[in-house]
Amino acid sequence: MTPLAQDFFIGAATAPHQVEGNNTKSDCWAAEQMQHTNYTEPSLDACDHYHQYAADIRLLAEAGLNAYRFGIEWARVGPEDGRFDEAEIEHYRDVIRCCKAHGVEPIVTLHHFSSPKWLICKGGWEAESTPADFARYVRYVMERLGSELRYVCTINEANMGVQVAAIAERYKKQMMAQMAQMQQAGGEKAEAGVQMGMNLQKMMENQKAAAAENLQVFGTAHPQFFTNPRTARGDELVMEAHKAARAVIREVCPGVKVGLTLSLHDIQALPGGEEEAAKVWDEEFTHYLPVIAEDDFLGVQNYTRARYDANGSMTAPEGAELTQMNYEFYPAALEHVIRRVAEKFHGELIVTENGIATADDTRRVAFIEQALAGVRRCVADGLPVKGYCYWSLMDNFEWQKGFAMQFGLIAVDRAHGQTRIPKPSLAYLGSYAAR
Repeated sequence: MTPLAQDFFIGAATAPHQVEGNNTKSDCWAAEQMQHTNYTEPSLDACDHYHQYAADIRLLAEAGLNAYRFGIEWARVGPEDGRFDEAEIEHYRDVIRCCKAHGVEPIVTLHHFSSPKWLICKGGWEAESTPADFARYVRYVMERLGSELRYVCTINEANMGVQVAAIAERYKKQMMAQMAQMQQAGGEKAEAGVQMGMNLQKMMENQKAAAAENLQVFGTAHPQFFTNPRTARGDELVMEAHKAARAVIREVCPGVKVGLTLSLHDIQALPGGEEEAAKVWDEEFTHYLPVIAEDDFLGVQNYTRARYDANGSMTAPEGAELTQMNYEFYPAALEHVIRRVAEKFHGELIVTENGIATADDTRRVAFIEQALAGVRRCVADGLPVKGYCYWSLMDNFEWQKGFAMQFGLIAVDRAHGQTRIPKPSLAYLGSYAAR
């Protein structure tokens, strides 16, 4: 097989809120502390990457990796509306320079799900003011750090809100169908049947209580976080934020390559599911093309496939291996997505996330082996793939699921001083940098 170019990125990725710890000015931190939270547990000091980044980057480099995709936390840099923290921007300068000292390319993401709490209080990601607020933050960062960088991602998984909205709609339809079935079976007593086990009643009670608590914490009963189901206008605002950030980056640092990342499933249609599969692919990718066509690169993020038949979304095949996230183990998905994306997007492609949550590191090695074999086939066929970043560098705080999900190339013993324990998969991935 054609060897990878010497400048091909073999790296790992993290998100600031998931690894740094004590991100006290963010919306996620505020939501984690609430009584009626959707989070399993709070992030607290996470992996303490904020203080231990030098050791983590050294482990990455010593294993042979040559790229590190990490994020700058907006809530740290801009803890209050209109105020920036010079000490925090200098912290991230130190992280960037630490990467370079170890021969590691820093690929920086400016927004990775978490936002300043004050932004949410202003209306969050459905507010007309958010693109300008984001551009102001981006200008501050780029004026101070832009000369240190070659690749900057504006927004991580810009399509996440659309995906969440689709999931919410499917769930709503399923619940309505279940309620209809119960009504048909129970007649006038159907409502009592729906509430059996107190599930729906409890959900409604929690929603009311959460709304009151949200009003107290965020000034609104329905805060618009980045990962909320997105309205059509909200989706447009995310794109406007990206375009505004891109314009700032090109003005301040014209030599920096700029793009965003998208969460992309390997969409597969079975007989009867062609129309729905095409619709989903348009929602996830195609309708963003008019905006991202002007970007220098696209961050491709893939974990598994999604299948559709005449009845809509399908579950994993019977007997399929599932990860801790209940994703189907399907590393071939990455190659399929790269090839499909490359048909329409003609800039550089960087795999900015691809990985597996598992306690069995031998399965992680197998996943990486198969995924990278597909990447190398794409490179051999002339597709403009410039790098692969595994998710994630270390076992981290996996948002609402907490610390139980094991994606990392490095284990973190949080009970004993946040001790780092490299897994065999770290060295295995690093070996590809020399192939």
